[in-house]
Amino acid sequence: MNDRIRVAEVRLVGPNGEQVGIVPVQDALRLAEEAQLDLVEVAPTARPPVAKLMDYGKYKYESAVKARESRRNQSNTIIKEIKLRPKIDPHDYETKKGHVVRFLKGGDKVKVTIMFRGREQSRPELGRRLLARLAEDVQDLGAVESQPKQDGRNMVMVIGPHKRRSEHKAEARAAGPRPRREQRQEEQAGQGS
Repeated sequence: MNDRIRVAEVRLVGPNGEQVGIVPVQDALRLAEEAQLDLVEVAPTARPPVAKLMDYGKYKYESAVKARESRRNQSNTIIKEIKLRPKIDPHDYETKKGHVVRFLKGGDKVKVTIMFRGREQSRPELGRRLLARLAEDVQDLGAVESQPKQDGRNMVMVIGPHKRRSEHKAEARAAGPRPRREQRQEEQAGQGS
């Protein structure tokens, strides 16, 4: 930038993106000073290096704003896990299904694991049937991302939400403030994982 440019000549680009041409560094610095702008080297490896006339402080500020905005829109995918047994009681199944629904509404992926013990391992169709039933029960909130597959004594399936986590957060903000108690519970749950 400015006096730190150590080459004899640069390919100069004007403040509006127009090509000025190849000029000596002293002339480029003089033009920058006249326009009350900075001379910034944008492509140092080119022959000759490319330099642009710009307001460097404004450029840094705008790039920081863009980076912050992209981080805000970025979402970390969290995989929650639910474990079931092939001979699960109907009430327990409804409870576990409720957890899956809550995770999917929160925008998280859910890894559903069915654990087989003893002779249950010879009946994998029970696990497939249970996973198919669960996928059908929550199909309005999420879709199966990885089909059920046997992994030793376990059978695993991943269900992903239809909406991304950032969309869920935007909806929650639009819905208005939640009671303080719910916010505290969510914060405690986030610290525990």
